[in-house]
Amino acid sequence: MKTECILKPMTIHSTSQIGGILRNAVTFNFKNVPEALMNADSLLTQVEQLFNLLDSRKIDYVLVGGIALLTYVEGRNTQDIDLIMALPSLAKLPEIKIESQDMYFARGKFGELQIDILLTKNPLFDKVAKKYSTDKQFMDRTIRCASVDGLILLKLFALPSLYKQGSFERVGIYENDIATLMYTFKTKTEALFTELGKHLNETDMAQARQVVADVEARIKRFQKAKK
Repeated sequence: MKTECILKPMTIHSTSQIGGILRNAVTFNFKNVPEALMNADSLLTQVEQLFNLLDSRKIDYVLVGGIALLTYVEGRNTQDIDLIMALPSLAKLPEIKIESQDMYFARGKFGELQIDILLTKNPLFDKVAKKYSTDKQFMDRTIRCASVDGLILLKLFALPSLYKQGSFERVGIYENDIATLMYTFKTKTEALFTELGKHLNETDMAQARQVVADVEARIKRFQKAKK
């Protein structure tokens, strides 16, 4: 679903910087058609308009995905905005033109801005929104973002499905996101596995545990090489 790339590291301090990140990702992705490149500059304004709309309509949402991850670590980029939201809240935003939707996900456009929505009908998405999120200050506004643990939970939850889809590129991105967060924040994962076990079957849980074991081994190799 997504095309994501690594650009110059950037720490987010304002919603205008979110627009800049999205614009750069679109501009430097040479798979994009000329029309998308021509409209890249409009993303700056549309990001501001989107968050103004969410505030004015008093919509409950949680920012997740690549943009949320950039509030914790550097060196990650994305071409869209990912939000956890309840279906009734989405219904209050007719300005987002829905392109596809199923029980747990919706994808739409706000102008040229791509929006991916994780619906709270999924119990894990709802849990992340309620328990694994925190307010972060973006200079001009406060935005509810997934916490480090929340982001790791979402990545681990998504990976078994990505393996089945054969999405090698996205698997690599998600595994690296998990590794970066675990290394930077020295995350304790056993409590996360307890939560994840409520939402994944035994086979998928085994895959999630293997991912974390591989990441932990990678971190140990890195730490040993630094000495």
